[in-house]
Amino acid sequence: MTDDALMRTRYRRITRFAARYLVQAWWFELFLPRFGLGWISARGRTRRLLRLAQRFHVLAVDLGGLMIKVGQFMSSRLDVLPPIITKELEGLQDEVPPVPFAQMRERLEHELEMPLTRAFSFVDERPLAAASLGQAHRATLTDAMAQESGLRDVVVKIQRPGIDRIVDVDLRALRKVGRWLSKVSLVSDRVDMPALVEEFAVTSLEEIDYVHEAANSERFAADFGDDARVAVPAVAWERTTRRVLTLEDVSAIKITDVDALRAAGIDPSEVAARFAAVMFDQLFEDGFFHADPHPGNVFVTPLPTPDADTPAWRFTFIDFGMMGEVPPGLRRGLRRVLIAAASRDGKGLVDGIRDIGVLLPSADTVQLERAMTQLFSRFGGMGFAELQEVDPREFRAFAVEFGDVVRTLPFQLPENFLLIVRAMSLTSGMCSALDASFNIWDAVEPYAQRLIREESGNTAQALAREVGAVAAVTARLPRRLDNLVSRFEEGAVSVQTPRIERRLRDLERMIRRVVSAVLFAGLLIGGILLQPDQGFWGTVLLIASVAPLSHALLAGIIARRNGA
Repeated sequence: MTDDALMRTRYRRITRFAARYLVQAWWFELFLPRFGLGWISARGRTRRLLRLAQRFHVLAVDLGGLMIKVGQFMSSRLDVLPPIITKELEGLQDEVPPVPFAQMRERLEHELEMPLTRAFSFVDERPLAAASLGQAHRATLTDAMAQESGLRDVVVKIQRPGIDRIVDVDLRALRKVGRWLSKVSLVSDRVDMPALVEEFAVTSLEEIDYVHEAANSERFAADFGDDARVAVPAVAWERTTRRVLTLEDVSAIKITDVDALRAAGIDPSEVAARFAAVMFDQLFEDGFFHADPHPGNVFVTPLPTPDADTPAWRFTFIDFGMMGEVPPGLRRGLRRVLIAAASRDGKGLVDGIRDIGVLLPSADTVQLERAMTQLFSRFGGMGFAELQEVDPREFRAFAVEFGDVVRTLPFQLPENFLLIVRAMSLTSGMCSALDASFNIWDAVEPYAQRLIREESGNTAQALAREVGAVAAVTARLPRRLDNLVSRFEEGAVSVQTPRIERRLRDLERMIRRVVSAVLFAGLLIGGILLQPDQGFWGTVLLIASVAPLSHALLAGIIARRNGA
């Protein structure tokens, strides 16, 4: 089979897989519950999720490329996705099949424009790691190059042959799926899927540019230059191109290897807490963050401790191909969200979500504020293990009520937000894997308290602005009251109650559908009774019954599609 035929087959496999399970999700999670058959969906949900995870696992390992990235993301969502899915997909972190070294050697020599023996004194033919986009091998620089660069033991990262075309095909398939999802009102009202896919495309294309990755690593190292908690491998620029990256060998304990951590005298729960703090610093302080902190990209490196001020270990980050930036305005909004979450402030949290652009200004947030207050009251402060002990029926009841509120609100994902969500999702999942009793609130609260102290330095200025705003409102108040009285006298004042109006519309539609169902039953029974003696009129009634039947069955679907 030619390369073009292989790429066409790859494209079709991805889109067919997505189409199949999108239809399945629509049928079981939207269609059946609408007709009171949710019990059928619930009864087989575990089996369906397991089958989906297993088949996606096979597809991702077989295809590689960006499909591995999708699987890695899903496998890290221990805090959100059912264990049956994350357990099935967690092998994707290390399960990518390697490319034979002969092919990698040819690509390496072509990129460096010199024989392998001239570029390195030794290269291990066994891969240290095989990732979705590239493959890493341990190597040793020649004496001359080691003296020039200050490095000797290195890791050479080489792109997989043909990865450019594979990424292009995967992105075309994802764009297709994004367009499908954009036609579903439940998705399109909240997320611009084509724009989201384009953001992912930009990130993916940057990830296969190793010069860009090397520059990212040096910028990240500069941000943490004075922080003893974090280390970054040095770059051997003389042996680096767009498709080959040579870095200092910093291999150590994989962050989620709990047994190895304990053997080294390192407490996994301390690793979880410190890792969350480091990621918070990247997001809320530096604004330049590692967007792919999965377990294969973070080491825990034990260190000698000559004095009490030196840490016993530190984090060593690798793979800086997927990095994100948080603009100052978005960073301020995220800080506000964090402070509100730590304070269990439902209204403040909603205001912060609005600030960062996730919630559109037109949204009526009264019900959302109440829901968030209830959420904090019942589940606030619980760790991952405690949440698992909550009665599933209570979770389900709250999820239904909360979902009804959220579905009525206009949400969107602002630019760069996808990477922020990814980074925090992976962080949350890894911390929960390190310590099942890890409580994200314990990590958030001290950090939020520090932010509150920093924000308090601006209290005087904020108070002055507030006084000015109150004075301006007070000056305009007599005229506004006069206008309001005039509108009352003219009968031009209306009171809007979105939730009641929504319920009334739902009740009206339900009544019309019940009338249609009764009419259908009457026509059907009348047609059946007339059929033996007056076949013509019996047939007319039977045909006429199709119209009210269609309305009874399809009116709800049409209303949802129209956003009613």
